[in-house]
Amino acid sequence: MKKYFFLFHIVLLSIVVSAQTEKSAELYKTIKTKDSLLFNLGFNNCDLSQFENLVSENFEFYHDQLGITDSKSAFINNIQNELCKLNYKPKRMLIENSVEVYPLKNNGILYGAMENGIHHFYAMEKDSTEHLTSIAKFSHLWILENGNWKLNKALSYDHKDFYKPINNELLFKEQRETEKWLKQKSIPALGIGYIENGKIEQISVFGELENGKQAPQNTIWNVASLTKPIVTLITLKLVSNGTWNLDEPIYHYWIDPDVKNDDRNKTLTTRHILSHQTGFSNWRWLDEESQNKLTFHFDPGTNYQYSGKGYEYLKKALENKFKIPLEKLADSLIFKPLKMKDTRFYWDKKSDESRFAKWHTSDGALYDTHKNNDASAADDLLTTIEDYCQFILYVLNGAELSKSLQKEMLTEQIRMNSSKYWGLGFWIDENINDNGDLAIVHGGDDIGVHTIAFMLPKTEQGLIIFTNSDNGTEAFQQVVLKYLGESGQGIIKAEMK
Repeated sequence: MKKYFFLFHIVLLSIVVSAQTEKSAELYKTIKTKDSLLFNLGFNNCDLSQFENLVSENFEFYHDQLGITDSKSAFINNIQNELCKLNYKPKRMLIENSVEVYPLKNNGILYGAMENGIHHFYAMEKDSTEHLTSIAKFSHLWILENGNWKLNKALSYDHKDFYKPINNELLFKEQRETEKWLKQKSIPALGIGYIENGKIEQISVFGELENGKQAPQNTIWNVASLTKPIVTLITLKLVSNGTWNLDEPIYHYWIDPDVKNDDRNKTLTTRHILSHQTGFSNWRWLDEESQNKLTFHFDPGTNYQYSGKGYEYLKKALENKFKIPLEKLADSLIFKPLKMKDTRFYWDKKSDESRFAKWHTSDGALYDTHKNNDASAADDLLTTIEDYCQFILYVLNGAELSKSLQKEMLTEQIRMNSSKYWGLGFWIDENINDNGDLAIVHGGDDIGVHTIAFMLPKTEQGLIIFTNSDNGTEAFQQVVLKYLGESGQGIIKAEMK
């Protein structure tokens, strides 16, 4: 093999001092015709007869990434058994103005030609879209054998890889294929939990916590506003056991100092908070016109405005009435019964930072890890895919709430648009399929964090998606379609309104 490679380089060296053939010359046109037969008919259409006719029995192929193929039969077998069986159609496109043809002569008699150039390779998907996969330079040694032009040696080098087609059958199941997809999306890590027929079917984590550090199955994620469903369920369980009232004014247990002189604080209820009808902005510090003080922007119960601060208000009221910190209420009502051993509201001595999915910018840089040291009712829950999947399954199965409260949770409290409304603690996507089914949804978004959870009561399906990147939402659509099919299409349609 070394001998052949040495001889090939001798040929290449001879080209340097040979005159390039004019594009109008007969030799140039002949080699271009052979190139077209080999690739446009052969490679692009998987027509192996073109390779049988045009490739020399002495053929050798040198590839800068795939190594050496030392026979015609091995080369054709590779095309037949690999390229021709991909779930997309490969396409080679020659860059016309890059082609150079050099004659090879012995004592003035033409015996061969060297063709140099640049070609692009594409993946032609089933939906007729195409993606550039790589760009490479090539050198082809054509030899006249018994008066017929045959490809004797081929060099493919200086590859620049771009899009790598994904095997959709393996996506989100097989580690390597999924992580290839994640790299294309510039998402370091992805967690998926899937529930089918009321049972957990999949708990998977793919990618990296940070560059070079594989994300384990029990990766700890900051799930941002997916904290709120936990607090929602704490509250609803207290309502269900008769120790809390959805419609009792909150001021009996807590009045924020910023609104103590506003009588609207006496009309604010838990129902308003769980359906985001408080009148508060998302956070106090967003109220610049009010000098970052908490302010009612409308009368509670009259309009919709998503508010994390509303949940913080609820936390204060719950803690004041029951004289128990929020995290202790969560432990007794949710975390311990469901064995959510890796879920907590804030960093403590038991937190394992070595398993934490660090936050990333859209360019892959790291954000600083914010370690909160007290419980927020609206944000920053730390959990795993397995723990949160147990929680979603519990809610999907009714969470041991009264039947009337289960129904109330899904009842429209305030309309968001023609296909979506807020229930209690979750938003509801309506008519997601031909059966008129609904999806119970909540998401979480912070810097370097995008997460979402879905529950489909009629089909007993659940899906959670965790990511640790500003690009995280780029993963949502394909995951939803993969697992939820027609219902997933309906969810995406509803979410895009």
